Amino acid sequence: MSPPLSLARIASIMARLRDPERGCPWDLAQDFDTIAPYTIEEAYEVAEAIAHRDMAELKKELGDLLFQVVFHSRMAEEAGHFTLDDVVTALCEKMERRHPHIFGDGQRAEDAEAQKAEWERIKAEERAVAGKPDKPVSALDGVATALPALLRAEKLQARAARVGFEWPDVSGVRAKLDEEIAEFDAAASDAERAEEMGDVLFVLANLARRHGIDPEAALRAGNAKFERRFKAMEALAGPDFPNLPLDEQERYWQLVKAAERRQALIAMQRSRPPRS
Repeated sequence: MSPPLSLARIASIMARLRDPERGCPWDLAQDFDTIAPYTIEEAYEVAEAIAHRDMAELKKELGDLLFQVVFHSRMAEEAGHFTLDDVVTALCEKMERRHPHIFGDGQRAEDAEAQKAEWERIKAEERAVAGKPDKPVSALDGVATALPALLRAEKLQARAARVGFEWPDVSGVRAKLDEEIAEFDAAASDAERAEEMGDVLFVLANLARRHGIDPEAALRAGNAKFERRFKAMEALAGPDFPNLPLDEQERYWQLVKAAERRQALIAMQRSRPPRS
């Protein structure tokens, strides 16, 4: 009979893999730094499975992501820092603490947006309590530096906005974008252009946020659209595509775009309810 499927079982498997005498050489050779890139990669694979609405793949990828948590926890336990049980306990305590309207006597928020604001207020209180006398608490504390750059930009801007550091309306953001593009055009060196491009991208992330758009998700969608269209263009043009002049390649690009528009129109027409 197979052992029960539980955190205890996967923790036991991880302990075997890291056994100094009988463990797996590859697993034994790893540390926090070498495993961190795999953790990030698995999180992206979870997001990809969700984007594709592939539930079988999502189940597998969530398991892979959970394994990363177990791996880090095992290494921490070996070093005497904390255990997997400590991780789970801390998570449970945090969820209960941040949902006083569910697990305590707090008042239920009117809607999800109001509840998000309350969540952020509680987080800010936690950061303040965790602050050190020689290190003043900042509204920007806790925004992980390892986040994708566009996502981190959006989070930094949202934090700044909570303490009032924000243009009154989106027109200010749009004007700032024009200003930053002009500064990029005027840059006199590669170093200046790189710096100004960072400013342009930062303001673009802010513009997306002000319109309620997730900039990271928007860019992922843009990447996927370009990849889809480019591959369709290659298939349409055949093996000689790399040797075609640019204007001919562009002609195939426009053909692919037109085909996509036709397909979208057909799909929209099919989705309409029949006339009574």
